[in-house]
Amino acid sequence: MPRKKRRASEPRPDPYPIAASGMAPYLAQFLETSLAKGLAPRTVEIREMALRRFVFWCGERDLERPQDVTRPIMERYRRHLFHRRKANGDSLSFSTQQQRLIPVKAFFKWLARENFILSNPASEMDLPRVHRRLPKHVLTVEEVERILAQTALHGDLGVRDRAMLETLYSTGIRRSELANLRLYDVDVRNGTLMVREGKGKKDRMVPLGERAGIWIARYTEEIRPSLVIEPDEGWLFLHEFGEPFRKNRLTDLVKKYIAASGVEKSGGCHIFRHTMATLMLDNGADIRHIQAILGHSQLSTTEIYTQVSIRKLKEVQALTHPADRRVPGSRSSSTSNL
Repeated sequence: MPRKKRRASEPRPDPYPIAASGMAPYLAQFLETSLAKGLAPRTVEIREMALRRFVFWCGERDLERPQDVTRPIMERYRRHLFHRRKANGDSLSFSTQQQRLIPVKAFFKWLARENFILSNPASEMDLPRVHRRLPKHVLTVEEVERILAQTALHGDLGVRDRAMLETLYSTGIRRSELANLRLYDVDVRNGTLMVREGKGKKDRMVPLGERAGIWIARYTEEIRPSLVIEPDEGWLFLHEFGEPFRKNRLTDLVKKYIAASGVEKSGGCHIFRHTMATLMLDNGADIRHIQAILGHSQLSTTEIYTQVSIRKLKEVQALTHPADRRVPGSRSSSTSNL
């Protein structure tokens, strides 16, 4: 298999330069403390980006120290996020606004606790209310099979891609959890898969379907050896450079197969997670079992899939409700009087 060469990427300019700000040393110490407390590196990265945006915004208004930030300033920043528009003219979603404000509240709570400021100006700031949304798209069984079939057109790498898609479909694991899988995390013989340090840094074991296991075994035996660059660090799924997948690359790969299949539903890796949960509920799985597989800490998070599964309820209603029930050989009463 020919090995592609990695393109040399130029460093991108910093969109939020804050090195000269008097808040920068406090921010660095706060992020270091966050890591020391055991927060996931990705969580700390999200905190850093949100806080860099805030510190840069403060710098544009000559607010250079944490002591310069007052409650009215915090309220101005909250309104700034509400009125901000993206490049396409859309406003920031309430979820995005909340994600940018939560790290700011945590930062000033820490500053007050460490006595860097006398009082916490963010303590009374209300966060935007975020409503739990239904998954935008869920695939049918036929659509899943159409997407999976597209991998047959891509030779050896198609075998790898089929193994990844089958794993997503079988287990419902997250994109980052797929990227972090190691060889020893998958037990094809016993049909299990271990997710290590998933969301919330929690480990969990999930069932792995027989078909997914067959494709993983074929990939590891026939394809993976040609992708490995020694020393082999044990990552399960490798891209053409011999390295583990990054999350955005996984998303692009899944989107490519969905588009090629002709399925007119948008989504990436997460659409297989939604699909797995919905189809299992449709077929009678207990919601608490789905909760355990998906790794949700709260049952309320999983219950959203009961709303997606209304299709089954509609079928039951059509078969059993007196006003809608069809009698063979006769027209329904609802249409006979029209």
